[in-house]
Amino acid sequence: LTGAKRGEMVCDFSAGAGGKTLALGAMMRNSGRLYAFDVAEKRLANLKPRLARSQLSNVQPQLLSGENDVKVKRLAGKLDRVLVDAPCSGLGTLRRSPDLKWRQTPESVAGLAAGQAAILASAARLVKPGGRLVYATCSLLPEENEAVVEAFLANRPEFALKPAGAVLAEQGVALEMGDYLRLDPLHHGTDGFFAAVLERAQ
Repeated sequence: LTGAKRGEMVCDFSAGAGGKTLALGAMMRNSGRLYAFDVAEKRLANLKPRLARSQLSNVQPQLLSGENDVKVKRLAGKLDRVLVDAPCSGLGTLRRSPDLKWRQTPESVAGLAAGQAAILASAARLVKPGGRLVYATCSLLPEENEAVVEAFLANRPEFALKPAGAVLAEQGVALEMGDYLRLDPLHHGTDGFFAAVLERAQ
């Protein structure tokens, strides 16, 4: 969904241990610049040996103090693609972690949604005119997905939703989707995932 290409400036805004970062680096064919941001030093430390094995030289792991870190401000309006795989309830992974349903409450989900909105707003500052922002979770709850995206779009008229189905079709991915990417165990044999593609006007 990011459509990352050679020579672009791209950011994995919640890089974690770097699985998505490495996939983006491969899409970019080890050219351009790829930032791997995270607020957890331990997770970024797990990226380093994987990065060495991948032989990617265009990745820059960077520890953030929070979504308003000065490193984010420095790159404002400069990036072609930004991926936000937001921290979420993980309720899309219930088939593998059934105990998750006992660890979440309506209050905890509301707290996560507030954090997701703040992270998305911060990541959006990085996107240059004509650039793309992808918001994703491994949750199936509308409060963490559509509601976050719709609230963001209501406040940021320079961004518009690009139908996920159209983005996939452009790349020859035969997957029937509408405005949003929604995957689930019943229909796709995967965990539950959600993603939205947001493009900034020129």
